[in-house]
Amino acid sequence: MQTFIQDFRDYTDWLPNWLVSIGVIAAAIVIGLAAHRFTFRLLTRWVESKDLFWRSLVSRGRRPMRLAVLTFTLSLAANFAPLAPRPGEVIRQVLLLGFILVVGWTAKTTLHIWMTVYLRRFKLDAEDNLLARTHVTQSRIAERIGGFMIVIITIAAMLMTFPAVQQYGVSVLASAGVAGIVLGLALQPMLKNLFAGIQLAITQPIRIDDALIVEGEWGNVEEITATYVVVKLWDWRRMILPLSYFIENPFQNWTRESAALIGTVMIYLDYSVPVSAIRGKVDEILANSKLWDKKVVAVQVTDFRENVMEIRILASANTAPKTFDLRCEVREKLIDFIQREYPNSLPRVRAEGARNSDGAAIAGKVAHHSLQS
Repeated sequence: MQTFIQDFRDYTDWLPNWLVSIGVIAAAIVIGLAAHRFTFRLLTRWVESKDLFWRSLVSRGRRPMRLAVLTFTLSLAANFAPLAPRPGEVIRQVLLLGFILVVGWTAKTTLHIWMTVYLRRFKLDAEDNLLARTHVTQSRIAERIGGFMIVIITIAAMLMTFPAVQQYGVSVLASAGVAGIVLGLALQPMLKNLFAGIQLAITQPIRIDDALIVEGEWGNVEEITATYVVVKLWDWRRMILPLSYFIENPFQNWTRESAALIGTVMIYLDYSVPVSAIRGKVDEILANSKLWDKKVVAVQVTDFRENVMEIRILASANTAPKTFDLRCEVREKLIDFIQREYPNSLPRVRAEGARNSDGAAIAGKVAHHSLQS
């Protein structure tokens, strides 16, 4: 190799060094682009019969591959070109940075493709999506933490190629105690959320698409990043919370173990209403409802008060939104039934006036109808 390089330089010795260097570098770029195009087409044909991972890796790796091929051809060109010491040093430094960038870029792309292909087997829109939410949450958090670490390591490796940074790194290691304390205080918020993300991925108090009540608002977990969680509220607003919030603060998770929920309907009726008729009507409403999952139904008198009795109705559905809609459906159809069949059983507040000596009423009865649920 050295003999070939020396022969090339002897052959071009009659030309100016700058012209030869420009020509060699230009030829390296042209050859690199042509080699990349040929290699990419060859790989595309080769992975046509392979699985989705390899097809996606070749498709999304087109630009990292181009950079890798150009880095290789320019590295060869730097050996052939009669570069002055300073320009040659700069070009070799740039090529080294390009090589490190290619490695980091390829690693991050491979991680993303692998996670995407892995998550294709899980469907969040399924009726019982607990397993899917578990895997999606763990995978996305792991991908973001892994991608973050790849970026940090790549940047650190690129900086360590500079002598000045290497010397600074040695001085930092020499005073690691003080530097570690200062760095830890400066990066405390970022590190706090990073470790919270790792803890969330392992313990999973929340998952993607979980139904939460947080800060007095109801919504679903829409996205979990490396530093924060996006909760899509019922009215389509987004609440952004740091990851550490879900480690340090209490919140309600309605779908921790299962997406199914039991809905409650409270109704207050006069003592004259037949409870058996209410129970029969509730059974009829649920039997004809597409929202009921046919698991839980109960009609019980749970309290007696001065003017009314409290009746609690329980019914279950597969998801939190279906449970809410089922509760509304039971309320609407049950009040319609009571108004038609037992209008006098609605709650009434009675008042009687004083009576005279003959027992005649001085003031008539007053009745006020109302319904609570």
